[in-house]
Amino acid sequence: MDYINSLALLVSVYIASLVSPGPNFIIVTNTSMTVSRAAGLFAGLGLAIASLTWAIMAMAGLGFLLTHFEWLHVMLQVAGALYLIWLGLKMIRNAAKPLKPTGPSEVSWRSAMRRAYVVSMTNPKSVAFFGSIFALVIPAHAPVWLYCLIALTCFLLSALWYCGLAFFFSNPRVSAGFLRFKASIERVMGAALILIGGRLLLVR
Repeated sequence: MDYINSLALLVSVYIASLVSPGPNFIIVTNTSMTVSRAAGLFAGLGLAIASLTWAIMAMAGLGFLLTHFEWLHVMLQVAGALYLIWLGLKMIRNAAKPLKPTGPSEVSWRSAMRRAYVVSMTNPKSVAFFGSIFALVIPAHAPVWLYCLIALTCFLLSALWYCGLAFFFSNPRVSAGFLRFKASIERVMGAALILIGGRLLLVR
């Protein structure tokens, strides 16, 4: 029963972190609206795989490493901040450009998945969550089946949430509304990424 309670606590904490807006949200919604539904879904899948990676690393002792090796935490934070700033600048630079229809080709879905994965793996929010709260809530010396269940749960919840966002924001009506305000929306999204990245560089 203690393991079930621990799993329930982990799930509730993870859902709260999952639905809070951040770089992951921006990436999957922007990809869904500017590329295609398929690309958005693959971006969501990339984020889900990143969540699985983070969960496995947390259970393997990520919290211990980040606590005892401050340089590793700083390196991950700086790398994530610079990547977010780069994405934000790129988004602002391309905001005024008209959309070019892009089919769900092999290159586009791989690129969408890879970019989303990198964003999540360098997202300081993920580092903070999985390296502290998540790692602390995981019960010590738990059976292997519980660790497998935790990893699978994180993957499924992340996939459901982000792929659901991809479906919604790739809806023709939502996309049509986006096209009317494309430049403004992308500038705001890009500025948000730059602000998040800049704040992470300043506050360490």
